[in-house]
Amino acid sequence: MAIDRIKFTFRPKLLDALKDYSRAKFFKDLVAGVTVGIVAIPLAMAFAIASGVKPEAGLFTAVIAGFLISVLGGSRVAIGGPTGAFVVIIYGIIQQYGLDNLLICTVMAGVILLIMGFARLGSMIKFIPYPVVIGFTSGIAVLIASTQIKDFFGLRVDEKMPADFVDKMILLARNADTVGWPTVLLATASVLLIVLWPKKLARWIPGSFIVLIFGTGLVWLGQSDFFHLPFTMNLATIGSQFGGIPQSLPQFHMPVLEWHHIQQLVRPATTIALLAAIESLLCCVVADGMIDDRHDSNQELMAQGVANILCPLFGGIPATSAIARTATNVKNGGRTPVAGIIHALTLLGVLLVAAPVAKYIPLATLSAVLFVVAYNMGEWHVFARLTRWPKSDAIVFLTSFSLTVLIDLTTAVEIGMVLAAILFIRRVSETTQITAVDESTETEGPHHSLVGKQVPEGVLIFRVFGAFFFGAADKLESAMQNLRQEPEILILRMRKVLVMDATGLNALEELFERLHKHGKHLILSGPHTQPLLAMAKAGFLDRIGRKNVCEHIDAALERAREILEQKKLKPAGTTGANAAASA
Repeated sequence: MAIDRIKFTFRPKLLDALKDYSRAKFFKDLVAGVTVGIVAIPLAMAFAIASGVKPEAGLFTAVIAGFLISVLGGSRVAIGGPTGAFVVIIYGIIQQYGLDNLLICTVMAGVILLIMGFARLGSMIKFIPYPVVIGFTSGIAVLIASTQIKDFFGLRVDEKMPADFVDKMILLARNADTVGWPTVLLATASVLLIVLWPKKLARWIPGSFIVLIFGTGLVWLGQSDFFHLPFTMNLATIGSQFGGIPQSLPQFHMPVLEWHHIQQLVRPATTIALLAAIESLLCCVVADGMIDDRHDSNQELMAQGVANILCPLFGGIPATSAIARTATNVKNGGRTPVAGIIHALTLLGVLLVAAPVAKYIPLATLSAVLFVVAYNMGEWHVFARLTRWPKSDAIVFLTSFSLTVLIDLTTAVEIGMVLAAILFIRRVSETTQITAVDESTETEGPHHSLVGKQVPEGVLIFRVFGAFFFGAADKLESAMQNLRQEPEILILRMRKVLVMDATGLNALEELFERLHKHGKHLILSGPHTQPLLAMAKAGFLDRIGRKNVCEHIDAALERAREILEQKKLKPAGTTGANAAASA
Protein backbone atom coordinates (compact mmCIF):
# COMPACT_ATOMS: atom_id res chain seq x y z
CA MET A 1 0.00 0.00 0.00
CA ALA A 2 1.05 3.61 -0.61
CA ILE A 3 0.83 4.36 3.09
CA ASP A 4 3.67 1.91 3.71
CA ARG A 5 6.06 4.11 1.74
CA ILE A 6 5.48 7.12 4.03
CA LYS A 7 8.25 7.41 6.61
CA PHE A 8 7.17 8.80 9.96
CA THR A 9 10.45 9.89 11.53
CA PHE A 10 10.84 11.64 14.86
CA ARG A 11 14.48 12.30 15.61
CA PRO A 12 15.36 15.43 17.61
CA LYS A 13 18.72 17.09 16.97
CA LEU A 14 19.55 16.61 20.64
CA LEU A 15 20.20 12.90 20.01
CA ASP A 16 22.85 13.70 17.37
CA ALA A 17 24.35 16.49 19.47
CA LEU A 18 24.91 14.22 22.49
CA LYS A 19 26.90 11.63 20.52
CA ASP A 20 30.18 13.53 20.76
CA TYR A 21 29.31 15.84 23.64
CA SER A 22 32.21 17.05 25.81
CA ARG A 23 32.96 19.13 28.87
CA ALA A 24 34.20 21.99 26.68
CA LYS A 25 30.92 22.05 24.76
CA PHE A 26 28.95 21.99 28.00
CA PHE A 27 30.81 25.01 29.34
CA LYS A 28 30.05 26.98 26.15
CA ASP A 29 26.40 25.90 26.28
CA LEU A 30 26.23 26.87 29.95
CA VAL A 31 27.48 30.41 29.32
CA ALA A 32 25.21 30.82 26.28
CA GLY A 33 22.16 29.34 28.02
CA VAL A 34 22.45 31.57 31.10
CA THR A 35 22.99 34.64 28.91
CA VAL A 36 19.96 33.90 26.73
CA GLY A 37 17.92 33.22 29.86
CA ILE A 38 18.77 36.71 31.11
CA VAL A 39 17.85 38.18 27.71
CA ALA A 40 14.51 36.36 27.74
CA ILE A 41 13.33 37.66 31.13
CA PRO A 42 12.22 41.18 30.10
CA LEU A 43 11.05 40.00 26.67
CA ALA A 44 8.87 37.21 28.05
CA MET A 45 7.11 39.51 30.51
CA ALA A 46 6.78 42.36 28.00
CA PHE A 47 5.28 40.14 25.30
CA ALA A 48 2.82 38.68 27.78
CA ILE A 49 1.64 42.06 29.06
CA ALA A 50 1.32 43.43 25.51
CA SER A 51 -0.74 40.35 24.61
CA GLY A 52 -3.23 41.06 27.37
CA VAL A 53 -2.20 38.30 29.79
CA LYS A 54 -0.33 38.34 33.08
CA PRO A 55 3.49 38.62 32.97
CA GLU A 56 3.99 35.18 34.45
CA ALA A 57 2.29 33.66 31.39
CA GLY A 58 5.22 34.87 29.29
CA LEU A 59 7.73 33.39 31.75
CA PHE A 60 5.86 30.06 31.90
CA THR A 61 5.86 29.96 28.10
CA ALA A 62 9.57 30.71 27.89
CA VAL A 63 10.33 27.94 30.39
CA ILE A 64 8.06 25.21 28.99
CA ALA A 65 8.31 25.98 25.28
CA GLY A 66 12.00 26.81 25.55
CA PHE A 67 12.67 23.43 27.13
CA LEU A 68 10.48 21.37 24.76
CA ILE A 69 11.65 23.06 21.55
CA SER A 70 15.29 22.49 22.51
CA VAL A 71 14.72 18.86 23.55
CA LEU A 72 12.52 17.88 20.59
CA GLY A 73 13.45 20.39 17.88
CA GLY A 74 15.16 20.04 14.53
CA SER A 75 17.78 22.75 15.12
CA ARG A 76 20.85 22.60 17.31
CA VAL A 77 20.67 26.18 18.54
CA ALA A 78 17.10 27.52 18.14
CA ILE A 79 15.66 29.11 21.29
CA GLY A 80 11.89 28.93 21.80
CA GLY A 81 9.49 31.15 23.68
CA PRO A 82 6.89 33.91 23.24
CA THR A 83 7.58 36.36 20.42
CA GLY A 84 6.26 39.66 19.14
CA ALA A 85 4.60 38.05 16.13
CA PHE A 86 1.83 36.66 18.37
CA VAL A 87 1.11 39.80 20.39
CA VAL A 88 -1.59 41.21 18.13
CA ILE A 89 -3.47 38.01 17.43
CA ILE A 90 -3.37 36.90 21.09
CA TYR A 91 -4.76 40.24 22.22
CA GLY A 92 -7.54 40.05 19.64
CA ILE A 93 -8.52 36.49 20.58
CA ILE A 94 -8.68 37.36 24.29
CA GLN A 95 -10.80 40.43 23.59
CA GLN A 96 -13.24 38.48 21.44
CA TYR A 97 -13.32 34.99 22.97
CA GLY A 98 -11.66 35.17 26.40
CA LEU A 99 -8.56 33.58 27.92
CA ASP A 100 -9.83 30.00 27.99
CA ASN A 101 -10.54 30.09 24.28
CA LEU A 102 -7.07 31.50 23.65
CA LEU A 103 -5.65 28.42 25.35
CA ILE A 104 -7.89 26.14 23.25
CA CYS A 105 -6.88 28.05 20.12
CA THR A 106 -3.20 27.56 20.97
CA VAL A 107 -3.71 23.82 21.45
CA MET A 108 -5.46 23.68 18.07
CA ALA A 109 -2.51 25.51 16.51
CA GLY A 110 -0.16 22.99 18.11
CA VAL A 111 -2.12 20.10 16.58
CA ILE A 112 -1.93 21.79 13.16
CA LEU A 113 1.84 22.22 13.52
CA LEU A 114 2.22 18.58 14.58
CA ILE A 115 0.25 17.43 11.53
CA MET A 116 2.33 19.69 9.27
CA GLY A 117 5.50 18.12 10.63
CA PHE A 118 4.28 14.52 10.25
CA ALA A 119 3.03 15.35 6.74
CA ARG A 120 6.55 16.57 5.81
CA LEU A 121 5.32 20.08 4.99
CA GLY A 122 8.33 21.86 6.44
CA SER A 123 9.69 22.76 3.03
CA MET A 124 6.36 24.29 1.95
CA ILE A 125 6.93 27.38 4.08
CA LYS A 126 9.52 28.66 1.59
CA PHE A 127 6.73 29.17 -0.93
CA ILE A 128 5.27 32.06 1.09
CA PRO A 129 6.31 35.19 -0.84
CA TYR A 130 8.80 37.61 0.70
CA PRO A 131 6.46 40.67 0.29
CA VAL A 132 3.75 38.88 2.29
CA VAL A 133 6.12 37.94 5.11
CA ILE A 134 7.71 41.37 5.53
CA GLY A 135 4.32 43.04 4.97
CA PHE A 136 2.64 41.46 7.96
CA THR A 137 5.88 41.51 9.98
CA SER A 138 6.15 45.29 9.58
CA GLY A 139 2.44 45.62 10.32
CA ILE A 140 2.88 43.62 13.52
CA ALA A 141 5.73 45.95 14.51
CA VAL A 142 3.41 48.97 14.16
CA LEU A 143 0.73 47.24 16.21
CA ILE A 144 3.19 46.25 18.95
CA ALA A 145 4.34 49.87 19.21
CA SER A 146 0.71 51.03 19.36
CA THR A 147 0.02 48.74 22.33
CA GLN A 148 2.86 50.37 24.28
CA ILE A 149 1.90 54.03 23.85
CA LYS A 150 -0.26 54.02 26.99
CA ASP A 151 2.47 52.62 29.26
CA PHE A 152 5.30 54.56 27.57
CA PHE A 153 3.60 57.92 28.13
CA GLY A 154 1.86 57.00 31.36
CA LEU A 155 -1.59 57.85 29.99
CA ARG A 156 -4.55 57.47 32.35
CA VAL A 157 -7.13 55.60 30.30
CA ASP A 158 -10.20 54.47 32.21
CA GLU A 159 -11.85 52.68 29.28
CA LYS A 160 -10.92 49.19 28.12
CA MET A 161 -8.26 49.36 25.40
CA PRO A 162 -9.83 48.20 22.10
CA ALA A 163 -8.05 45.68 19.88
CA ASP A 164 -8.76 47.65 16.69
CA PHE A 165 -5.87 49.92 15.71
CA VAL A 166 -7.96 52.92 14.64
CA ASP A 167 -10.22 52.79 17.71
CA LYS A 168 -7.14 52.43 19.90
CA MET A 169 -5.49 55.51 18.37
CA ILE A 170 -8.69 57.54 18.80
CA LEU A 171 -8.96 56.53 22.46
CA LEU A 172 -5.30 57.34 23.13
CA ALA A 173 -5.64 60.70 21.37
CA ARG A 174 -8.63 61.57 23.57
CA ASN A 175 -6.49 60.93 26.65
CA ALA A 176 -3.33 62.60 25.38
CA ASP A 177 -3.61 65.33 28.04
CA THR A 178 -3.09 62.78 30.83
CA VAL A 179 0.61 62.22 30.09
CA GLY A 180 2.67 61.22 33.13
CA TRP A 181 5.99 62.98 32.69
CA PRO A 182 7.97 60.85 35.19
CA THR A 183 6.86 57.80 33.19
CA VAL A 184 7.90 59.44 29.91
CA LEU A 185 11.33 60.31 31.31
CA LEU A 186 11.92 56.77 32.60
CA ALA A 187 10.73 55.18 29.33
CA THR A 188 12.86 57.55 27.23
CA ALA A 189 15.92 56.94 29.39
CA SER A 190 15.33 53.19 29.06
CA VAL A 191 15.18 53.38 25.25
CA LEU A 192 18.38 55.45 25.12
CA LEU A 193 20.14 53.02 27.45
CA ILE A 194 19.18 50.03 25.29
CA VAL A 195 20.23 51.75 22.07
CA LEU A 196 23.49 53.19 23.42
CA TRP A 197 24.51 50.14 25.44
CA PRO A 198 27.94 49.03 24.11
CA LYS A 199 27.72 46.11 21.70
CA LYS A 200 30.72 44.42 23.29
CA LEU A 201 28.93 44.30 26.64
CA ALA A 202 25.60 43.40 25.02
CA ARG A 203 27.06 40.05 24.03
CA TRP A 204 27.19 39.09 27.70
CA ILE A 205 24.56 41.33 29.31
CA PRO A 206 21.98 42.82 26.95
CA GLY A 207 20.73 46.36 27.26
CA SER A 208 17.15 45.19 27.82
CA PHE A 209 18.22 43.37 30.99
CA ILE A 210 20.19 46.39 32.19
CA VAL A 211 17.17 48.71 31.86
CA LEU A 212 15.10 46.08 33.69
CA ILE A 213 17.56 46.20 36.61
CA PHE A 214 17.77 50.01 36.37
CA GLY A 215 14.00 50.56 36.37
CA THR A 216 13.32 47.96 39.05
CA GLY A 217 16.08 49.33 41.29
CA LEU A 218 14.84 52.89 40.85
CA VAL A 219 11.28 52.00 41.88
CA TRP A 220 12.45 49.79 44.76
CA LEU A 221 14.69 52.53 46.16
CA GLY A 222 12.16 55.27 45.45
CA GLN A 223 9.37 53.50 47.29
CA SER A 224 11.54 52.53 50.26
CA ASP A 225 11.21 54.41 53.56
CA PHE A 226 14.83 55.54 53.40
CA PHE A 227 14.78 57.30 49.99
CA HIS A 228 11.07 57.83 49.39
CA LEU A 229 11.19 59.47 45.95
CA PRO A 230 7.70 60.92 45.32
CA PHE A 231 7.80 60.60 41.51
CA THR A 232 8.18 56.80 41.74
CA MET A 233 4.89 56.49 43.60
CA ASN A 234 2.91 57.24 40.45
CA LEU A 235 4.79 54.83 38.20
CA ALA A 236 2.70 51.85 37.07
CA THR A 237 4.44 48.58 37.95
CA ILE A 238 3.80 44.87 37.64
CA GLY A 239 2.81 44.95 41.30
CA SER A 240 0.28 47.78 40.92
CA GLN A 241 -1.23 46.33 37.73
CA PHE A 242 -1.00 42.56 38.23
CA GLY A 243 -0.22 42.07 41.91
CA GLY A 244 3.23 40.67 41.19
CA ILE A 245 4.37 37.29 39.92
CA PRO A 246 3.69 34.01 41.81
CA GLN A 247 6.80 32.37 43.23
CA SER A 248 5.84 28.86 42.15
CA LEU A 249 5.91 26.32 39.37
CA PRO A 250 3.30 26.57 36.60
CA GLN A 251 0.05 24.85 37.61
CA PHE A 252 -1.88 22.51 35.32
CA HIS A 253 -5.09 24.09 34.05
CA MET A 254 -7.57 22.48 31.70
CA PRO A 255 -9.44 25.21 29.80
CA VAL A 256 -13.23 25.03 29.59
CA LEU A 257 -14.17 23.76 26.16
CA GLU A 258 -17.10 25.50 24.47
CA TRP A 259 -17.94 23.68 21.26
CA HIS A 260 -19.71 26.60 19.61
CA HIS A 261 -16.41 28.48 19.62
CA ILE A 262 -14.37 25.75 17.94
CA GLN A 263 -15.47 26.66 14.42
CA GLN A 264 -14.71 30.34 15.04
CA LEU A 265 -11.26 29.51 16.40
CA VAL A 266 -10.12 27.57 13.32
CA ARG A 267 -9.00 30.71 11.43
CA PRO A 268 -6.98 32.29 14.27
CA ALA A 269 -5.56 28.87 15.19
CA THR A 270 -4.41 28.39 11.60
CA THR A 271 -2.86 31.86 11.65
CA ILE A 272 -0.99 31.07 14.87
CA ALA A 273 0.26 27.79 13.38
CA LEU A 274 1.34 29.52 10.17
CA LEU A 275 3.14 32.29 12.05
CA ALA A 276 4.86 29.79 14.33
CA ALA A 277 5.97 27.75 11.32
CA ILE A 278 7.22 30.78 9.39
CA GLU A 279 9.11 32.35 12.27
CA SER A 280 10.60 29.11 13.57
CA LEU A 281 11.83 27.95 10.16
CA LEU A 282 13.19 31.40 9.28
CA CYS A 283 14.96 31.30 12.62
CA CYS A 284 16.42 27.87 11.80
CA VAL A 285 17.63 29.08 8.40
CA VAL A 286 19.38 32.05 10.03
CA ALA A 287 20.90 29.75 12.64
CA ASP A 288 22.14 27.32 9.96
CA GLY A 289 24.06 30.14 8.32
CA MET A 290 25.64 31.13 11.63
CA ILE A 291 26.88 27.66 12.63
CA ASP A 292 27.21 26.02 9.19
CA ASP A 293 24.60 23.36 9.92
CA ARG A 294 21.37 22.09 8.37
CA HIS A 295 18.17 21.88 10.39
CA ASP A 296 15.34 19.36 10.03
CA SER A 297 12.32 21.53 9.21
CA ASN A 298 9.74 18.78 9.77
CA GLN A 299 11.19 17.83 13.15
CA GLU A 300 11.16 21.51 14.10
CA LEU A 301 7.46 21.79 13.22
CA MET A 302 6.67 18.73 15.32
CA ALA A 303 8.54 20.22 18.28
CA GLN A 304 6.64 23.49 17.85
CA GLY A 305 3.43 21.49 17.80
CA VAL A 306 4.18 19.64 21.04
CA ALA A 307 5.24 22.89 22.75
CA ASN A 308 2.06 24.72 21.74
CA ILE A 309 -0.13 21.81 22.81
CA LEU A 310 1.39 21.58 26.29
CA CYS A 311 2.14 25.25 27.04
CA PRO A 312 -1.50 26.37 27.36
CA LEU A 313 -2.23 23.57 29.82
CA PHE A 314 0.24 25.24 32.22
CA GLY A 315 -0.82 28.83 31.74
CA GLY A 316 1.33 29.57 28.69
CA ILE A 317 0.64 31.35 25.42
CA PRO A 318 1.66 30.60 21.79
CA ALA A 319 5.37 30.09 21.28
CA THR A 320 7.89 29.66 18.50
CA SER A 321 11.64 29.89 17.95
CA ALA A 322 12.89 33.46 18.27
CA ILE A 323 15.52 34.81 15.90
CA ALA A 324 17.00 37.40 18.30
CA ARG A 325 17.40 34.95 21.19
CA THR A 326 18.76 32.28 18.86
CA ALA A 327 21.36 34.73 17.50
CA THR A 328 22.33 35.66 21.08
CA ASN A 329 22.74 31.96 21.85
CA VAL A 330 25.05 31.39 18.88
CA LYS A 331 27.11 34.55 19.50
CA ASN A 332 27.73 33.44 23.07
CA GLY A 333 29.01 30.01 22.07
CA GLY A 334 25.89 27.82 22.16
CA ARG A 335 26.21 24.92 19.71
CA THR A 336 23.82 22.24 20.94
CA PRO A 337 20.24 22.06 22.28
CA VAL A 338 21.71 21.83 25.78
CA ALA A 339 22.10 25.64 25.69
CA GLY A 340 18.36 26.01 25.10
CA ILE A 341 17.62 23.64 27.99
CA ILE A 342 19.89 25.68 30.28
CA HIS A 343 18.12 28.86 29.11
CA ALA A 344 14.79 27.38 30.23
CA LEU A 345 16.23 26.25 33.58
CA THR A 346 17.72 29.71 34.13
CA LEU A 347 14.31 31.29 33.63
CA LEU A 348 12.76 28.77 35.99
CA GLY A 349 15.39 29.59 38.61
CA VAL A 350 14.74 33.32 38.29
CA LEU A 351 11.00 32.68 38.55
CA LEU A 352 11.39 30.68 41.76
CA VAL A 353 13.98 32.94 43.39
CA ALA A 354 13.40 36.51 42.20
CA ALA A 355 9.60 36.56 41.71
CA PRO A 356 8.97 38.82 44.76
CA VAL A 357 11.19 41.53 43.24
CA ALA A 358 9.16 41.53 40.02
CA LYS A 359 6.41 43.65 41.57
CA TYR A 360 8.79 46.64 41.38
CA ILE A 361 9.33 46.34 37.61
CA PRO A 362 7.91 49.51 35.99
CA LEU A 363 5.71 49.05 32.93
CA ALA A 364 7.46 52.06 31.35
CA THR A 365 10.68 50.05 31.21
CA LEU A 366 8.98 47.06 29.61
CA SER A 367 7.25 49.36 27.11
CA ALA A 368 10.67 50.77 26.18
CA VAL A 369 11.93 47.23 25.58
CA LEU A 370 9.00 46.53 23.26
CA PHE A 371 9.41 49.82 21.39
CA VAL A 372 12.97 48.78 20.55
CA VAL A 373 11.77 45.28 19.62
CA ALA A 374 9.11 46.77 17.33
CA TYR A 375 11.64 49.06 15.65
CA ASN A 376 14.07 46.19 15.03
CA MET A 377 11.25 43.92 13.87
CA GLY A 378 9.94 46.19 11.11
CA GLU A 379 11.46 46.21 7.64
CA TRP A 380 11.31 50.01 7.37
CA HIS A 381 13.92 50.26 4.60
CA VAL A 382 11.51 48.44 2.28
CA PHE A 383 9.24 51.51 2.06
CA ALA A 384 12.04 53.51 0.48
CA ARG A 385 12.68 50.74 -2.06
CA LEU A 386 9.08 50.17 -3.17
CA THR A 387 9.45 52.41 -6.23
CA ARG A 388 12.26 50.14 -7.46
CA TRP A 389 10.29 46.93 -6.88
CA PRO A 390 7.99 45.31 -9.45
CA LYS A 391 4.55 46.89 -9.02
CA SER A 392 2.93 43.55 -8.22
CA ASP A 393 5.32 42.89 -5.30
CA ALA A 394 4.87 46.45 -4.00
CA ILE A 395 1.08 45.99 -4.09
CA VAL A 396 1.30 42.69 -2.19
CA PHE A 397 3.56 44.23 0.46
CA LEU A 398 1.39 47.32 0.99
CA THR A 399 -1.78 45.20 1.07
CA SER A 400 -0.37 42.81 3.69
CA PHE A 401 0.98 45.71 5.75
CA SER A 402 -2.23 47.78 5.59
CA LEU A 403 -4.56 44.87 6.33
CA THR A 404 -2.43 43.80 9.29
CA VAL A 405 -2.61 47.26 10.82
CA LEU A 406 -6.18 48.25 9.92
CA ILE A 407 -8.09 44.94 9.91
CA ASP A 408 -6.35 41.93 11.48
CA LEU A 409 -3.44 39.60 10.92
CA THR A 410 -5.55 36.64 9.81
CA THR A 411 -7.17 38.63 7.01
CA ALA A 412 -3.79 40.07 6.00
CA VAL A 413 -2.20 36.63 5.65
CA GLU A 414 -5.17 35.19 3.73
CA ILE A 415 -5.61 38.08 1.28
CA GLY A 416 -1.86 38.62 0.94
CA MET A 417 -1.35 34.98 -0.03
CA VAL A 418 -4.28 34.98 -2.47
CA LEU A 419 -3.15 38.25 -4.07
CA ALA A 420 0.44 37.01 -4.33
CA ALA A 421 -0.77 33.75 -5.92
CA ILE A 422 -2.92 35.60 -8.47
CA LEU A 423 -0.10 37.95 -9.42
CA PHE A 424 2.32 35.03 -9.64
CA ILE A 425 -0.03 33.16 -11.97
CA ARG A 426 -0.35 36.27 -14.10
CA ARG A 427 3.42 36.75 -14.18
CA VAL A 428 4.09 33.13 -15.16
CA SER A 429 1.33 33.13 -17.77
CA GLU A 430 2.87 36.22 -19.35
CA THR A 431 6.07 34.27 -19.93
CA THR A 432 4.20 31.57 -21.87
CA GLN A 433 4.37 32.19 -25.62
CA ILE A 434 2.69 30.36 -28.50
CA THR A 435 3.91 31.58 -31.89
CA ALA A 436 4.13 30.35 -35.45
CA VAL A 437 7.71 29.73 -36.55
CA ASP A 438 9.54 29.31 -39.85
CA GLU A 439 13.09 29.81 -41.05
CA SER A 440 12.87 33.60 -40.70
CA THR A 441 11.65 33.52 -37.08
CA GLU A 442 13.66 30.52 -35.89
CA THR A 443 15.42 30.97 -32.54
CA GLU A 444 16.45 27.39 -31.77
CA GLY A 445 20.02 26.15 -31.80
CA PRO A 446 21.50 24.35 -34.83
CA HIS A 447 20.34 20.86 -33.78
CA HIS A 448 16.68 21.88 -33.45
CA SER A 449 16.61 24.67 -36.04
CA LEU A 450 14.30 24.80 -39.05
CA VAL A 451 16.97 26.56 -41.08
CA GLY A 452 17.79 24.44 -44.14
CA LYS A 453 14.88 22.08 -43.49
CA GLN A 454 12.03 21.83 -45.99
CA VAL A 455 8.59 22.38 -44.47
CA PRO A 456 5.97 20.74 -46.73
CA GLU A 457 3.13 22.86 -48.08
CA GLY A 458 0.08 22.74 -45.84
CA VAL A 459 2.19 22.23 -42.69
CA LEU A 460 2.28 24.93 -40.00
CA ILE A 461 4.64 24.86 -37.03
CA PHE A 462 3.80 26.49 -33.68
CA ARG A 463 6.27 26.78 -30.82
CA VAL A 464 4.99 26.64 -27.22
CA PHE A 465 7.35 28.24 -24.71
CA GLY A 466 6.84 28.23 -20.94
CA ALA A 467 4.38 26.59 -18.56
CA PHE A 468 1.28 25.35 -20.37
CA PHE A 469 -1.26 25.66 -17.54
CA PHE A 470 -4.63 27.21 -16.74
CA GLY A 471 -3.23 30.73 -16.75
CA ALA A 472 -1.91 30.44 -20.30
CA ALA A 473 -3.88 27.68 -22.06
CA ASP A 474 -6.19 30.21 -23.75
CA LYS A 475 -3.20 31.51 -25.72
CA LEU A 476 -3.33 28.40 -27.90
CA GLU A 477 -6.93 29.13 -28.85
CA SER A 478 -6.06 32.77 -29.55
CA ALA A 479 -3.17 31.75 -31.78
CA MET A 480 -5.42 29.42 -33.78
CA GLN A 481 -8.12 32.07 -34.15
CA ASN A 482 -5.59 34.42 -35.74
CA LEU A 483 -5.08 31.97 -38.59
CA ARG A 484 -7.03 32.74 -41.76
CA GLN A 485 -7.12 29.07 -42.68
CA GLU A 486 -6.36 25.95 -40.70
CA PRO A 487 -3.35 24.00 -42.00
CA GLU A 488 -3.56 20.41 -43.16
CA ILE A 489 -1.07 19.50 -40.45
CA LEU A 490 -0.24 21.47 -37.31
CA ILE A 491 3.05 20.69 -35.55
CA LEU A 492 3.32 21.86 -31.95
CA ARG A 493 6.91 22.14 -30.78
CA MET A 494 6.78 21.42 -27.03
CA ARG A 495 10.46 21.02 -26.28
CA LYS A 496 10.42 24.08 -24.02
CA VAL A 497 7.23 23.21 -22.14
CA LEU A 498 8.38 21.87 -18.76
CA VAL A 499 4.98 21.56 -17.09
CA MET A 500 1.38 21.12 -18.20
CA ASP A 501 -1.76 20.89 -16.07
CA ALA A 502 -5.29 19.61 -16.74
CA THR A 503 -6.34 22.89 -18.37
CA GLY A 504 -3.43 22.79 -20.77
CA LEU A 505 -4.20 19.16 -21.55
CA ASN A 506 -7.84 20.07 -22.20
CA ALA A 507 -6.74 22.81 -24.62
CA LEU A 508 -4.71 20.22 -26.55
CA GLU A 509 -7.66 17.81 -26.62
CA GLU A 510 -9.99 20.52 -27.93
CA LEU A 511 -7.46 21.47 -30.61
CA PHE A 512 -7.14 17.83 -31.64
CA GLU A 513 -10.93 17.40 -31.83
CA ARG A 514 -11.28 20.59 -33.88
CA LEU A 515 -8.63 19.53 -36.39
CA HIS A 516 -9.86 15.94 -36.51
CA LYS A 517 -13.41 17.11 -37.25
CA HIS A 518 -12.19 18.84 -40.39
CA GLY A 519 -9.87 16.05 -41.47
CA LYS A 520 -6.78 17.87 -40.25
CA HIS A 521 -3.87 16.47 -38.26
CA LEU A 522 -1.95 17.31 -35.08
CA ILE A 523 1.67 16.33 -34.41
CA LEU A 524 3.55 16.97 -31.17
CA SER A 525 7.30 17.52 -31.33
CA GLY A 526 9.67 16.86 -28.43
CA PRO A 527 7.32 16.94 -25.39
CA HIS A 528 9.11 16.84 -22.02
CA THR A 529 8.69 14.15 -19.39
CA GLN A 530 5.96 15.74 -17.25
CA PRO A 531 3.68 16.78 -20.15
CA LEU A 532 4.28 13.40 -21.80
CA LEU A 533 3.31 11.50 -18.66
CA ALA A 534 0.24 13.71 -18.16
CA MET A 535 -0.92 13.02 -21.74
CA ALA A 536 -0.27 9.30 -21.41
CA LYS A 537 -2.15 9.02 -18.11
CA ALA A 538 -5.14 10.86 -19.59
CA GLY A 539 -5.16 8.54 -22.65
CA PHE A 540 -4.50 11.43 -25.02
CA LEU A 541 -1.44 9.76 -26.60
CA ASP A 542 -3.60 6.83 -27.69
CA ARG A 543 -6.24 9.16 -29.10
CA ILE A 544 -3.81 11.27 -31.11
CA GLY A 545 -1.76 8.24 -32.12
CA ARG A 546 1.68 7.57 -30.73
CA LYS A 547 3.22 7.93 -34.19
CA ASN A 548 2.17 11.58 -34.00
CA VAL A 549 4.27 12.23 -30.91
CA CYS A 550 7.82 12.71 -32.20
CA GLU A 551 11.14 13.09 -30.42
CA HIS A 552 12.34 16.12 -32.40
CA ILE A 553 11.43 18.42 -35.27
CA ASP A 554 13.11 16.26 -37.95
CA ALA A 555 10.94 13.29 -36.96
CA ALA A 556 7.87 15.52 -36.84
CA LEU A 557 8.49 16.81 -40.37
CA GLU A 558 9.06 13.26 -41.61
CA ARG A 559 5.79 12.19 -40.00
CA ALA A 560 4.01 15.15 -41.67
CA ARG A 561 5.31 14.07 -45.10
CA GLU A 562 4.11 10.53 -44.43
CA ILE A 563 0.59 11.76 -43.61
CA LEU A 564 0.49 13.98 -46.69
CA GLU A 565 1.52 11.02 -48.89
CA GLN A 566 -1.23 8.90 -47.36
CA LYS A 567 -3.80 11.61 -48.06
CA LYS A 568 -2.75 11.79 -51.72
CA LEU A 569 -3.36 8.05 -52.09
CA LYS A 570 -6.87 8.17 -50.64
CA PRO A 571 -9.87 8.22 -53.03
CA ALA A 572 -11.32 11.68 -53.68
CA GLY A 573 -14.30 12.61 -51.54
CA THR A 574 -13.16 10.82 -48.42
CA THR A 575 -12.00 12.71 -45.34
CA GLY A 576 -8.79 11.55 -43.88
CA ALA A 577 -8.99 10.41 -40.30
CA ASN A 578 -6.24 11.61 -38.06
CA ALA A 579 -3.11 9.55 -38.06
CA ALA A 580 -4.39 7.91 -34.91
CA ALA A 581 -6.23 5.55 -37.23
CA SER A 582 -3.06 4.49 -38.95
CA ALA A 583 -0.88 4.47 -35.87
